[in-house]
Amino acid sequence: MKITGSVALVTGAGRGIGRHFARQLLERGAAKVYAAVRDPRTADVPGAEVLRVDVTDPGTIAAAARAAGDVTFLVNNAGVSTGHDLVGGDPERVRLEMETNFFGPLAMIRAFAPVLAANGGGAVLNVLSALSWVSYPGSGAYAASKAAAWSLTNGARLELAGQGTQVTGLLMASTDTDMMAGYDVPKNDPADVVRAALDGVEAGRAEVVADDGTARIKAALSADPAVLYPGVL
Repeated sequence: MKITGSVALVTGAGRGIGRHFARQLLERGAAKVYAAVRDPRTADVPGAEVLRVDVTDPGTIAAAARAAGDVTFLVNNAGVSTGHDLVGGDPERVRLEMETNFFGPLAMIRAFAPVLAANGGGAVLNVLSALSWVSYPGSGAYAASKAAAWSLTNGARLELAGQGTQVTGLLMASTDTDMMAGYDVPKNDPADVVRAALDGVEAGRAEVVADDGTARIKAALSADPAVLYPGVL
């Protein structure tokens, strides 16, 4: 997958990592970038074409697939974090995270798979999280939804291989976006994360691990769970 000359669609392009994706894709020579946002007033990337897309609304997804029939690169970035636990949290907020972070990307892939196939295969990039592999109090719903999205990424990669569509997962720890604004922790620069992701897509990588902390979590998955949850197990 080459960025130069591609036609990309980025969900959640109105802020944070999504905005960085839209900007860097244009800087790297994408022929067109669709900035897909729930509210078109939030899209402010010069040169991008704005589409209204709510990944929890099948109607807007279907309309986007009809309007953007030239897409060769789908970036599933839109997401939500409600800060709710699985057992004690509001079940409606838990459901919202799953609808947005799992069913949203799934719906986008299902809608755009025929578009990608018609345009030569192309690529899908799913923006995941280190919390696809680990959880902590207050992140149960988010972690579960991102774990499901990681599995979705692996499954879609297998299902779309026959049509020549590359599927890449991007995993990262805390990154300096609006979603993490209230947390006083070390954070990745989102521009660096996006740069690594696009480099990985162009290199044909199935997975991009954007930082050392996420790499350590991945390495610990084969160990006893007590390694990831010291003091709890």
